Amino acid sequence: PPLSLIRRQAAEAEIPWCAAHGTGVIVYSPMQSGLLTERFSVNRIESLSEDDWRRRSPDFRPPKLSRNLALRDALRPIAQQHGTTVSAVSIAWTLAWPGVTGAIVGARSPDQVDGWIGAATLELTLADLDQIAKAVGQTAAGSGPALPK
Repeated sequence: PPLSLIRRQAAEAEIPWCAAHGTGVIVYSPMQSGLLTERFSVNRIESLSEDDWRRRSPDFRPPKLSRNLALRDALRPIAQQHGTTVSAVSIAWTLAWPGVTGAIVGARSPDQVDGWIGAATLELTLADLDQIAKAVGQTAAGSGPALPK
C-alpha cells in the first residue's frame, strides 16, 4: 500500500494487521511523489509541465500544499541532527512501522538516489518519532496515524 507522512491511512489497518500476523509489508511512495524532498517548492510545481498529474492533485495544491510543505520543513532539524536528508527521514519513518519490511522508492537520477540512500541505515529515535508526530499534528498535513506502533 502507499505510505508516507502525508498519506498514512495504511497505518490504521493494513500495516497493524500484517504486523500482528507476521506478514511483511512493502510500502510505496514514501516521499509522496517528491513532495517530501528538499527540492519541492511552489515554484517547482509551477514549472511542471501542464500534463503532469501533480498539478491537479489536491496534495500539490492549496490549501493542502502549504500544510504538506510545512511538514516537510519540520523534518529538516531531524535530518540535520542525523547528518542526512529530509528524503531519508521521510523514508525511515515508513520503515519504522512494525511490519513494514521495505519501501519502494523511485529516482530519476543518481543524485536523487544519493539523497535518500541513507534511509536504509537511519534509525529514528523515539524522540525523533515523537517530534515528527507533533509536526504532523501542528501542520494538519495528511491523514492517518503519525506515530509508529
